[in-house]
Amino acid sequence: MVVFALAGALLAGPVDSTGTHAVNRAGPRNVPAGVTAPPADTTPRRPRPRAVEVSDAYATRLRIHRIASYATLPLFATEFVAGQALFNADATGAPRPAWARAVHAPAAVALGGLFAVNTVTGTLNWWETRHDGAPGRAWRTAHALLMLASDAGFAYTGSLAADVQNSQAARDRHRQWAIGSMAVALASYAMMLDPIRRDQ
Repeated sequence: MVVFALAGALLAGPVDSTGTHAVNRAGPRNVPAGVTAPPADTTPRRPRPRAVEVSDAYATRLRIHRIASYATLPLFATEFVAGQALFNADATGAPRPAWARAVHAPAAVALGGLFAVNTVTGTLNWWETRHDGAPGRAWRTAHALLMLASDAGFAYTGSLAADVQNSQAARDRHRQWAIGSMAVALASYAMMLDPIRRDQ
C-alpha cells in the first residue's frame, strides 16, 4: 500500500505551499494582473549599407572633379554672351565684335578641356565604387549619364561651327545645341548640390 501511495503522489506532480498540485504546461505563462508584457518589436530593420573602401587617388580625383565643375560655370556664361553677340552680328550682317571673336573659340577649347578632365575623373571614381550597393549609386549614375550626354552635345555643337557664318540654319542649330548641352550639364551639376542631391 505504501508503494501505491508513493506512486500516486509522483504521478500527480509536486504539491505547492497551498496544498494544490503544480501543473507543468508548455506555452506562454499568464501575466499577473497589473503587469503588462513588453510589446513585440515590429520595427523593420534596414540592412546596413556595406562599407566600401576607396583609395587615396579617389579623394584626389574627387577634388579635381569639383574644382573643374566650379570652373565651368563662368565659362558657360562667357560662351553664352560671346556666342550671342556673334549670332546677332551674323544674323544682321553687322561686323562681328572683336572681343567676342577673341573670347568665343578659346573659351570653347577651355570648356572642352574641363569636360575631358571631369569625364575622366568622374568615370574612374564611379568605377572604383562599382561594388557600392547603396541607393545613392543610382543617383550618381544618372549624374554621370547626363554629363556624358552633355559631352556628346558639345562635341556635335563644335562640329556645326564651320558653317555658322554662311547659313542662318547652321547658326540656329549651333546655338540650339550649345544651349541644350549647357542645360543638360547644369541639370547634372545641380543634382550634386545640397539639398537636391540624393546620394548620401
